[in-house]
Amino acid sequence: MAVTKNLVYKDINMSFANHPVTGNLSVLRNNEAVKRAVRNLILTNHYERPYNPDFGGNVRAMLFENITPITEQTVYGNIKRAIENYEPRVEINDIRVNGKPDQNGLYVSIVFTVINSIEPIQLDVFVERTR
Repeated sequence: MAVTKNLVYKDINMSFANHPVTGNLSVLRNNEAVKRAVRNLILTNHYERPYNPDFGGNVRAMLFENITPITEQTVYGNIKRAIENYEPRVEINDIRVNGKPDQNGLYVSIVFTVINSIEPIQLDVFVERTR
């Protein structure tokens, strides 16, 4: 008889909000935890993590370049490489990068499926310069 194993992914909520009943830090579970991990991965620049200079999507570093189709392709490649190398829980379905030069930013939309799950998850992030 085959035994199926349900995987539970947990992560702390980065807002550091307390759980209303227990008073402990609130926890993100399963799809929300993986979605937050992918978001943190793509928003991390290279050389931000000690001893792991290649970690991250390097998207914020590309914001100071002129927004052209070449920049969009570079960001697309960086995001795809980062997810494939550093997030084994995810299978990528679609990545879209649209430059918004009037707003000085990039709109990134990622559709992915968590391994052992059938429902696709969409992550939409607008990344803009802060200066």
